[in-house]
Amino acid sequence: MQKISPFLWFDGKAEEAANFYTGIFRNSRITKRMPGPGGTLMGISFEIEGQEFMGLNGGPMFQFTPAVSFFIKCETQDEVDHYWTTLVEGGGEHQPCGWLKDKYGVSWQVVPTVLGTMLQDKDPAKAQRTMEAMMKMSKLDIAGLRKAYDGA
Repeated sequence: MQKISPFLWFDGKAEEAANFYTGIFRNSRITKRMPGPGGTLMGISFEIEGQEFMGLNGGPMFQFTPAVSFFIKCETQDEVDHYWTTLVEGGGEHQPCGWLKDKYGVSWQVVPTVLGTMLQDKDPAKAQRTMEAMMKMSKLDIAGLRKAYDGA
């Protein structure tokens, strides 16, 4: 049993969102639907890559903010491209530095794992060039980051 799980408050679209997310990530599934009054869906539980999430149809009182986001570690540019493209489908927004907001207002960071290595390099000039390149990007581009890192 997972001790701590993200609990997401939606304005009537918890099941739609859960279906959207589980359609994007390969290792994902809906695990439970919780009925509400009058046959409506009150809540839904789902897993993405082994992480349990819970969604609630709580109404319009609360909105998501970028103060809480989900960080996706990507090994390849194809993986970055896949998540970047599919998470903004249907009304999401691109944000700077690898951030995006999906159509439900949930913020995601789509980040190649190599970025952390580059930013933590012992050579501060390499790390600085990489940081400067990243700050100019919306979707992170591994080749562009590598070029900046190498000083090319």
